[in-house]
Amino acid sequence: MKQRSPQLIAFLTVAIDLLGFGIVLPLLPLYGDHFMGGIPKEYHGLTIGGLLSSFSLMQFLFAPGWGRLSDRVGRRPILIIGLAGSVAFYTLFGYATYIQSLALLFVARIGAGIAGATIGTAQAVIADSTTPEKRARGMALIGVAFGVGFTFGPLIGSLFASEVAGSAMSAAPGFVAAGLSLVALILAMALLPETRPLGGDTKPRPWFNLEGWRFALGHRSIAVPLLTFFCATIAFGNFEGTLARFVKYELKYTLREMGFIFAYIGLVLMLVQGLIVRKLVTRTGEVIMCVLGIGLMLAGLIVMGAAITTDALTFVEVPLSSGGSRTELATSSLALVLGMLAVAVSGFAFLTPSAQALVSRRTSALRQGEVLGVNQAASAIARILGPLMGNVLYGSQENPHAAWPFYGGGILLGVALLLALSMLHQREPVDSQTKPAVGH
Repeated sequence: MKQRSPQLIAFLTVAIDLLGFGIVLPLLPLYGDHFMGGIPKEYHGLTIGGLLSSFSLMQFLFAPGWGRLSDRVGRRPILIIGLAGSVAFYTLFGYATYIQSLALLFVARIGAGIAGATIGTAQAVIADSTTPEKRARGMALIGVAFGVGFTFGPLIGSLFASEVAGSAMSAAPGFVAAGLSLVALILAMALLPETRPLGGDTKPRPWFNLEGWRFALGHRSIAVPLLTFFCATIAFGNFEGTLARFVKYELKYTLREMGFIFAYIGLVLMLVQGLIVRKLVTRTGEVIMCVLGIGLMLAGLIVMGAAITTDALTFVEVPLSSGGSRTELATSSLALVLGMLAVAVSGFAFLTPSAQALVSRRTSALRQGEVLGVNQAASAIARILGPLMGNVLYGSQENPHAAWPFYGGGILLGVALLLALSMLHQREPVDSQTKPAVGH
């Protein structure tokens, strides 16, 4: 139990964090629609975009600082602070929904982003408690946690979705997320041991500086997997950030059905990382997994773009028991969409723990928190840029270009694939300080 406990609690921390994120994310546009009193219509889209991106923006700003602080004072106190923050700000989210305050909604999202920026520290716990050879298997637990959050979060959130104009939004999602974070906080306080290596850097450093970025980007062995993951995450965020619009306006699904689509994606992510990646990576190695993952993502996005461009997606009229009919995606087209979504998401599941493991393996044990914090911050930048890029390419609801985000993501994945292929001929650096700090 001693060796598994840090990984278990780190897994639970990220799962809870992403569960709350998954509960809230599909509902944010609805909250925006309900709380827009006094805001001109031309700024509605910008306001909703701000709600969506504020979480990732805070992760970008705070992840490296949390990582450096964890290298100095330890992983345990930072994760506990992050979980306590999640409890507070998800509670505030529920209260903001109850009183219908857009300003408090922004404060809650910003605070949750600051608290959630400790995911890099959770990754450092995994790095501390695994050998370099098992690092990718450990990091895959973080991917499973993402899958849990994005599978069950949208399902819970869909229970509170309503397409009735003027209906009130339930405050329950925020309070449920806060309750789950409270459970994780109690478990962390009771069970999580300290995993930071002895002899770490105890000198105080400024919260915001570029030292971690200079270190990570100044070492090619770290910079290449970091940039590979950065490009691929922009591509995935570009696809993910426009998926709701695509499902709602192009596939003509209801909000409740859209919740099931998001849950399907999370389930695929969780199963692939939990059942396939952790076993396959030990046979093929992280670099091959990165190449395979990017290839799968590229295939999924390009095929989807081509299906839209060539009008391969067909629809049928289905009679309703109450009279009339509704337009639905034909079964063959639905199978194509679900299949390509599974291919693209599986590719991201292959890539994520493998790229993170490469960054971790090639970093000194004494700088794990800092560099993984930089990696998380780079991912946060990508998750800010991806939805912005995708929605600009998609265009307006009246004049959409539904295929463009898929093709734009394909171009970025081409760059990521070239970077990943370059690692096939790159020698793995040897660092005596990358041994685990616990569980010898």
